[in-house]
Amino acid sequence: MLSRVADSLYWMSRYLERAENIARFLDVNWHLTLDLAMMQQNHWSALVSVTGERKLFEQRYDDDTKDNVIRFLTIDPDYPNSIYCCLQSARENARAVRDLIPIEMWEMINVFFHQIEREAKKPGIVFENPYMFCEEVKKRNLTLSGLAQDTMDHDEAWLFFNLGKMLERADKTSRIIDVKYFVLLPHLQDVGTIIDVVQWAAMLKATSSFQAYRHRVGIINPTSVAEFMLMDHYFPRSVLYCLTEAQSFLHEISGTRIGYFGNDAEKMIGQLCAELSYQSIEDIFVLGLHEFTDHLQLQMNRVDEAVFKTFFAVSEPHQNDFIEE
Repeated sequence: MLSRVADSLYWMSRYLERAENIARFLDVNWHLTLDLAMMQQNHWSALVSVTGERKLFEQRYDDDTKDNVIRFLTIDPDYPNSIYCCLQSARENARAVRDLIPIEMWEMINVFFHQIEREAKKPGIVFENPYMFCEEVKKRNLTLSGLAQDTMDHDEAWLFFNLGKMLERADKTSRIIDVKYFVLLPHLQDVGTIIDVVQWAAMLKATSSFQAYRHRVGIINPTSVAEFMLMDHYFPRSVLYCLTEAQSFLHEISGTRIGYFGNDAEKMIGQLCAELSYQSIEDIFVLGLHEFTDHLQLQMNRVDEAVFKTFFAVSEPHQNDFIEE
């Protein structure tokens, strides 16, 4: 497969997954402001901190009000990681590989982008009730994932598509966990109270893992929720599950057996999977949950750089990752 084709498939899936996860960031915060009557401005401001784009936001906006933050993350045409720009980039990458993806996928991506484009022209509705906007973004992307699974040949194109999706999802799940650090807990005395429980439950709902968690684990507590979201082997949105799947896709592309490595990307992701597999959640909390997720994000960015050097190096490098603070 040509490296530029593989690059387009990889980034098409990453942009689609990124748009969905930004919607999840917004959704969890929106529901918490309703459930806990926390409409303070700083809760919206902190969402910008989660993305690591504070400097860019301050260059573009005078104040971090709810409407400004929502505009920045959803429909800002000049912020490369807004939902609008992610879908625009996904559409351009899909256009470049139209002959390799099912026509239904291309049509849905095209319609998806134009729908968000129309929403951007009447932002008042998005600002007033971002829930409906976020729900539509999530449902559309889930439908696209189903189309890819059921209608694409499971060949190299499908492997690169899924590699991008899993790496992006792992990174953004870790950032949703970081919402707890940056956004949610207003006071130290709230730790262990009903407010704390509601916030951890909201994080589970943001990753569509609430029912799976309740079925398998039960009572909501910080240690169990963090362990489930970071280290669960079976839930499709946990960081470890995503990285393990990405490792499998990498090895299928290269033909290298699991347990060995033929390039830096395989080596790095193998080390990251092993680190998560053998780490205890107690050790992570001693280190600090934010510090650990920050470390994960840095390592995942390095995996992405290694994937680029291994498979796409003849193309221009992408400047697509969230900036690390």
